[in-house]
Amino acid sequence: MLNENIRTLRKAKGLSQEEFAIKLNVVRQTVSKWERGLSVPDAEMLVSVSEVLQTPVSVLLGETVPEPESDDLKAVSEKLEVLNLQFARKKEITRRILQWMCVILCIATVAGLLIAFRAGSPYLDWDYSNPELAAAGVILHAIEFVFVRIAPLLLIGSAAGIFLTRKRTG
Repeated sequence: MLNENIRTLRKAKGLSQEEFAIKLNVVRQTVSKWERGLSVPDAEMLVSVSEVLQTPVSVLLGETVPEPESDDLKAVSEKLEVLNLQFARKKEITRRILQWMCVILCIATVAGLLIAFRAGSPYLDWDYSNPELAAAGVILHAIEFVFVRIAPLLLIGSAAGIFLTRKRTG
């Protein structure tokens, strides 16, 4: 019973026989003899063993300590795998959304430039003596001016976004 409890608690603490022996200032063979039931620690050493294992002496001498079930580790491993799959799916969905947003921005920018060049600024021929037409013409000119200056940056940025969000193989 004592030998099984020492072995079970040592393993539960993640200690090798060598590490356990070092903490107790004994040789590994002594720990091995205790765990095989060939010898027992004296009273002082039993107190040291209980301190290292952070377990009362009564537990060491009492009933057999059950070994931790490997099913717990397996369950945690399965839960982590499910979480990893969920994170991977979310990352993939986010990547696709960003890529499509970049594609749409690229297409919209090219379409806007084509429309602007095709239309040829018709507001330049308007009668600006009418204040309402003058205000509309100035607004349209400002929009066209800003769009033509920003469009190349939008085009480069969206093309870079498409490139950066592509699915990498490998």
